Amino acid sequence: MFFLASRKRECCAIVVTGRSGQMRILIVEDEEDLSRALAKGLKREGYAVDSALDGLTGWELADTNEYDVILLDINLPELDGISLCQRIRRSSHQHDVCILMLTARSHPDEVEEGLDSGADDYLRKPFVFNELLARIRALLRRRSSVKSTVLRFDRLALDSKTKEVWFENALIPLTKKEFGLLEYLMLHPGEVISSERLLEHVWDINADPLTSTVRVHINSLRKKLLHHDPAAGEAYIQTVQGHGYRWSPRAAGEKEATT
Repeated sequence: MFFLASRKRECCAIVVTGRSGQMRILIVEDEEDLSRALAKGLKREGYAVDSALDGLTGWELADTNEYDVILLDINLPELDGISLCQRIRRSSHQHDVCILMLTARSHPDEVEEGLDSGADDYLRKPFVFNELLARIRALLRRRSSVKSTVLRFDRLALDSKTKEVWFENALIPLTKKEFGLLEYLMLHPGEVISSERLLEHVWDINADPLTSTVRVHINSLRKKLLHHDPAAGEAYIQTVQGHGYRWSPRAAGEKEATT
């Protein structure tokens, strides 16, 4: 089991935005070792991760980018975590972000303060990393109205916990980015998602900003789906010219031009 603890007496808050699996997370934590450990563990799970070492930098990143998860320390330089949490909640840019606070504090009044500042959940340190992951998945399901870790359509199943995609009994080998793209599209069925939005959620701040990056991965994903289901590649992931992509399974009865 993986325990994560801080040397500081004060603790951290974690802000979570997205829906599960390959989503984008911002860590705002001034203790570099802890921030690095969180980033390493979350990247290993397939999340795209950005980091900030103080509250103001964290706010600048949160105000500029769209995150699915933000990990936020309470006791931060420049701008404390409670104030940052409140500022994020007032922001129209991140109005629906989920917030999970991680702290060594255990007094009920301190828990109440964190939750009243806008947090959605509270996890005390030290904690088991797998519990943190489970809480993140639960928050993302709550946000997306998906109640299971498994997304299904027809004979296709995507498990956000195991990071596996199955067609009937056949495992479809996907890269982390392909998995992230598929999961994000499946969590927003029928919605047209721009390439820029996919870059925001599936890639981190160091990603190539060119939208051709998304197109290349979408085409690779289509080929792998097509290999298992001859109708899947084009009908499942449709290209809406000039606007982006849509998870619109063949049951929708529509067909857009593909790249």
